Amino acid sequence: MYRITTIALLALILFATGCQKDEASSVPSPKAVQVPDTQKIYYISPQGNDSNKGTLQSPWKTLQHAADHATSGSTVYLREGVYHQKVKITRSGNSSGNPTLFSSYPQEKVIIDGEGLSVRGIEGLIEVDNASYITIQNLEIRNFTTTLRGQVPTGIYVHGAGEHIQLLGNTVHSIANDAKPSGPDLQGRDAHGIAIYGTEHPQALRDIIIKDNELYNLVLGSSESLAVNGNVDTFAILDNTIHDTDNIGIDLIGYEGTSEDDTYDQARNGIVRGNEVYNISSNLNPSYGTNLPNDSNSAGGIYVDGGKNHIIDHNRVYRNDIGIEIASEHAGRSTSHITLQDNLIFHNRLTGIAMGGYDEERGATEDSTVMNNTLVENDLLDAGNGQLFLQARTKNNTFKRNILVSGSADVLIYNEYTSNSGNVFDYNVYYSPALQEEAIWVWKNTEYSGFTSYMEESGNDEHSLYVNPQFVNEVNEDFTLQAGSFAEGYGYLAPR
Repeated sequence: MYRITTIALLALILFATGCQKDEASSVPSPKAVQVPDTQKIYYISPQGNDSNKGTLQSPWKTLQHAADHATSGSTVYLREGVYHQKVKITRSGNSSGNPTLFSSYPQEKVIIDGEGLSVRGIEGLIEVDNASYITIQNLEIRNFTTTLRGQVPTGIYVHGAGEHIQLLGNTVHSIANDAKPSGPDLQGRDAHGIAIYGTEHPQALRDIIIKDNELYNLVLGSSESLAVNGNVDTFAILDNTIHDTDNIGIDLIGYEGTSEDDTYDQARNGIVRGNEVYNISSNLNPSYGTNLPNDSNSAGGIYVDGGKNHIIDHNRVYRNDIGIEIASEHAGRSTSHITLQDNLIFHNRLTGIAMGGYDEERGATEDSTVMNNTLVENDLLDAGNGQLFLQARTKNNTFKRNILVSGSADVLIYNEYTSNSGNVFDYNVYYSPALQEEAIWVWKNTEYSGFTSYMEESGNDEHSLYVNPQFVNEVNEDFTLQAGSFAEGYGYLAPR
């Protein structure tokens, strides 16, 4: 049973799926927008002309002309071809049931190509600026790049305030900032695949759905593949595939000054579900050191930095620097009320799950629940960070019913900070390929060898097990439990 923690989240799911209230716990995926028979339809084509009528036989040529002239709530079909264009959408659709839809024509391939186009500040090839009821679907967006510091090329950029924005089934790749970094300074070298920036207050960007997109081959500098930043309230990131980028995969961000009013400057009430995130690494990112590879290992597959009230579940996160991180980089600020459950996290280099502030002076993770996750052979660097890496000021969090299987370093939990308090660890399954007495837990800077020693001395995990979970085929990354496994009821539960 999914735990929907706010009325806003329930409303989002109902909006996304059209399901009845008593069906909300099963959370079916949002459906593609259906075009009403009476809705006005316009067409654009690389061979069109903006002086045409915008009909199937007489199409327009540019997206911008369509964005400026199509009737609110209409459908704009892009015919097959390559469009070397940018577009800024500022006119809203009519309602959640009658959005303005920009889509490829059925069964045709449409490419928005930014090669040779200038980048001005943070700018999207497709941009939604303070508009509502907009859907963008089934487009390939590529080749928007710069070599200039301070310019931020973005595949799809939604900003300002507004509601009911849907990004469905798009492919975003080859977006890059290739500016040369200046020494250790990361500033000014940034790019995004998709960016959702709530810049206004008190009005938020709300009811955002990002579903079934693929993002890859992104050169991001110090930014993220898919970022939700600032005053964004109620959103869903569902069933996307994000891979092979040089910084964070999905990032839910607070307290970066995106919204000028600090009260609202926090991504909140989000669902991150069913995504596959892999091959995310900063080791070839010159923003982290110009000697490449730089061994920074700083990029998380999924990261919450200062966000709150999020559900992160049923994601498959692997071969990244860090699997999933719920942390905070900002002094006096916390990531809080995160539910991290039913995720499969394996073969990440630094650690599987990281929690807490970066140090005693920067941030905290509070009042969050980590349950029914499966973590297998993370810490591939053998640096001793373990499957779970607790940083500073983790407070009042719950860690239950997870499966942790160590890699060759034999470390299951690493926690060197004594500032951690109020955390509950129990009803978990632990295992190491080494002998039981050689398995390692580091708790409040004390190292324990063997499960019994750790349990008795730390006071944690009174009802937990040390047992081989018996996966079906670990070599082929099938981490389903075999019939009769003692770990049944623990760890990742595949959606039905």
